[in-house]
Amino acid sequence: MSVETKDIENVVVVGSGPAGYTAALYTSRADLEPLVVEGFAWGGLLQQTTDVENYPGYPEGVLGPQMMEEFRRQAERFGTRFITDDATKLDLSDQPGGTHTVHVGDQEIKTRAVILAMGAEPKKLGVPGEDELAVGRGVSYCATCDAAFYRGADTIVVGGGDTAMEDASFLAKFADKVSVVHRRPQFRASAIMLQRAKDSENIDLVTPYVVKSFEAGDDGGPLTRAVLENSEDGSLKELPIKGAFIAIGHRPNSQLVEDALDLDDEGYVLVEGRTTRTKLPGVFAAGDLTDHVYRQAVTAAGTGCMAALDAEAYLRDAPIDPEAHWAGEPEKIEEAAEAAAS
Repeated sequence: MSVETKDIENVVVVGSGPAGYTAALYTSRADLEPLVVEGFAWGGLLQQTTDVENYPGYPEGVLGPQMMEEFRRQAERFGTRFITDDATKLDLSDQPGGTHTVHVGDQEIKTRAVILAMGAEPKKLGVPGEDELAVGRGVSYCATCDAAFYRGADTIVVGGGDTAMEDASFLAKFADKVSVVHRRPQFRASAIMLQRAKDSENIDLVTPYVVKSFEAGDDGGPLTRAVLENSEDGSLKELPIKGAFIAIGHRPNSQLVEDALDLDDEGYVLVEGRTTRTKLPGVFAAGDLTDHVYRQAVTAAGTGCMAALDAEAYLRDAPIDPEAHWAGEPEKIEEAAEAAAS
């Protein structure tokens, strides 16, 4: 996709989804004319989601791809430009007022500020049937998002940490039965979270088992059962279920900045206090790239707004370095010198 770019952009947003598109909306309304490198998989994880019923303003619910299209269109209405390609490299300046470079293939885009919104991906089990039965067919990675669709059903949660226990407790409000499947008899979850799950009448702890496969019915429809394998003796058992929630963690898409920014032990980008500022001036991070707790569309959109406001404040207080405009372009320097001499 051919998009006209400037010699030096005010703001480049890397990534899309609720955080990236909200950052684009706010910076475009501030007349900063943002450029969004939205990636081939534009819209983020919500492009892989069916019904979204917990986002404010959609009383009847909305399909994830439709919501992302509306976010994108709203940003575009105010002048946002888009490159539907992946950023391949980032050269980030450590100088206030410095110029950052976003590489997209062979193209180098100079910018005064960068908003990072690359998101995070749920870790998968990698078992047969997982991918085929995702996106509205029974396998989910977000209990908060999808639990209400399994009211009265038998379900499982796969994992052994606090996230798995929290998902199980939330899911138990809707499902008739929740089986927590974990490979070891011991759980990594905190004592209080584990006890809360044990105290629930409709939560069972199924150990030591791993999921061997997810299977649909004979008609090829949605999920009907999980095949489990005992991790000690190799025996198999089947659980008839309608929903499976994978809670083994997320992987932030921070590979592009792992050598330039501070990350926590899980790879999430660290920001300063209740801001979106990173350790580098003019570089801001928002959405699931920084959030290993909430990971909701509405919280991602909120931090996208914050990143836009932080970037606007930075640009207001850090005027562009005039020398940076001509860096690496000798012919322009020569033209300017000739014009000045005449």
